[in-house]
Amino acid sequence: LYGPRHRRACRRTSVRGHTAYTDYAFAMGVESQKVEDFLHCIRMCLEYIGGVPRIIVSDNLKAAVIKPDRYEPNLNKAFADMGNHYNFAVLPARSLHPKDKALVESQVSRIYHRVYAKMRKRQFHSLRELNETLSELLTEYNQTRMQLCPYSRKAHFHAAEKASLQPLPDTIYEMKCYANVTVKDTGESYLSCDKHFYTVPYEHVGRKADIIYTRSLVKVFVDNKSVATIPRDRTPGAHTQIPEHLAPNVRAYLERSPESYCEKARRVSAPLESLFQSMFYNHAPGVTHDVYYRTCEKMLQIQKRTEPAVFDKACYICRVNRIYRGDGLESVIRAMSGPIADEEFETSSVMPTNHENTRGSAQYK
Repeated sequence: LYGPRHRRACRRTSVRGHTAYTDYAFAMGVESQKVEDFLHCIRMCLEYIGGVPRIIVSDNLKAAVIKPDRYEPNLNKAFADMGNHYNFAVLPARSLHPKDKALVESQVSRIYHRVYAKMRKRQFHSLRELNETLSELLTEYNQTRMQLCPYSRKAHFHAAEKASLQPLPDTIYEMKCYANVTVKDTGESYLSCDKHFYTVPYEHVGRKADIIYTRSLVKVFVDNKSVATIPRDRTPGAHTQIPEHLAPNVRAYLERSPESYCEKARRVSAPLESLFQSMFYNHAPGVTHDVYYRTCEKMLQIQKRTEPAVFDKACYICRVNRIYRGDGLESVIRAMSGPIADEEFETSSVMPTNHENTRGSAQYK
């Protein structure tokens, strides 16, 4: 795989399996050989073949066998739990005895030559893209007629082996891991294995919480009660926030928008709504709307302590003259409340009275 920020190739692990009688093959790429990735591959393999065999013969990797032994190997607890869930027995191959899994050893060679070889000149930038291509080529490989038989692996599997498999259970198996944390003052719980933050309902700030997480989900429990179920995210240092978990004031702050402020203004003053609409529409190029949110808050506070008629007229004047600041709105209100009223301008005459120094039109002939 090639990362999005660099051109250096990244290594990934491939897990392969096949059915013992018909040689029906399966392969999948995963992030690592960790237990959860290994068990995920086993689950996807069982879903791929559409049933559960009675015995699974695995290699002696740490994700499957903690301590190998010739007679009684010590299995990984999660792998054993998965066997109990799907009703299959785990029989690891003996160390240094490749003949215990001779069929899969030969299958690995064939998959390398007939599947992976077709991908050798391609570059993949995500694990999903790699698995999609691998699935297409694997389907083609299973549907290709074998050299010494008049049928393909897929046809042979459905005709001779599919009926002997056990049915899949109604629920899938996912390995569970546990962690004990304290809900932070920010209303978040920290999952140290992923270095990731998950929100918890704000009522539980400062309380002890138990986290049960699987490959895909994170569940948070407080006092043995489930308070949050969140999809797992392995991005280090990132925050997964659920809006319903946040305090009302925090949620209101994050949900601010020009539409929300225009709605607040509409409830108290139509001219103020028009002023907000003009302000957001005529904002300076390159300036985000966030710059005007505090101005909107100030104007809403001014409205609370100003007479409605005066405030509405001041908003109209500000909109016409494109005055988009709270200080400017206050200045207009103070000017309107000065000692000279508008009525005096309307009743006063602009024509001067005649006196001895007045010159008429006769003086300019």
